[in-house]
Amino acid sequence: QVQLVESGGGLVQAGGSLRLSCAASGRSLSNYAMGWFRQGPGKERAFVGCISSSGGSTYYAGSVKGRFTVSRDNAKNTVYLQMNNLKPEDTAVYYCAARTGSVYSTRVNGYDYWGQGTQVTVSS
Repeated sequence: QVQLVESGGGLVQAGGSLRLSCAASGRSLSNYAMGWFRQGPGKERAFVGCISSSGGSTYYAGSVKGRFTVSRDNAKNTVYLQMNNLKPEDTAVYYCAARTGSVYSTRVNGYDYWGQGTQVTVSS
């Protein structure tokens, strides 16, 4: 079992930045590809970005590409989502997820473990 806890969410003005963290316990994250998803009010959970188990490969949704960066520190068992130039439409609950193996997925049902989420609110 892997337990994931997100942190770093909050209220920020448009154009600002936030860095979300996802800390894992229970097992080493080095055996898991990781993904970030978000769910806005009244919307389905959607893919944001992901990273391979080694950190050597990343992939992003078009809406965040160039603004968001996923990284990981396997020694700290933590994954990060750096969000720059935030927009009001980025407002959502953000979730991290772990997928067994080295290859990431963009699908919600491609992940085995989920955190509880952290709220990000971007004001205009």
